[in-house]
Amino acid sequence: MSGPTENRASNAPAQPERHSRVMNLTTARKMLPLVERIVVDLLHCQNRLEALQPRKDHLDRHKRELTWPERQRRYAIHEETNTLERKVSETLAELELLGVAVVDPGQGRVGFPTLVNNRPAFFAWWPGEGEISQWHFATELRCRTIPPGWIEIDQVALKGHA
Repeated sequence: MSGPTENRASNAPAQPERHSRVMNLTTARKMLPLVERIVVDLLHCQNRLEALQPRKDHLDRHKRELTWPERQRRYAIHEETNTLERKVSETLAELELLGVAVVDPGQGRVGFPTLVNNRPAFFAWWPGEGEISQWHFATELRCRTIPPGWIEIDQVALKGHA
């Protein structure tokens, strides 16, 4: 079969790989609203960390010369960055628990693992995309449009399991 499959090959390794879960397109699309909210949280935390970094660096470089209010601000920024870094780690762990790979954390691009021609691949999504409409092999980043035939195959398989 040339489209994505939900079953693993019979010669698949006994040890699970990092993203060993395999999803069909329908499952990935059903998960998208939850994944989208998680990715939005991830990007928000990363953007806030990026915005705080110059001020944090400045305060750290001059920590011996700071007035008390500046020291308080430095402590507050350190606390906020620690909280944000923890939230980023938790968010990444949540995506991994769902079986979703973070392909590009800076852009929020994620991949829903699948198989195409018995090769590991991902259904690709990133913020701003209304739905999952592209895919790529796990070893590549170049996305391709999901062929209409895959959607039909997926729908037929779902009707068979209903």
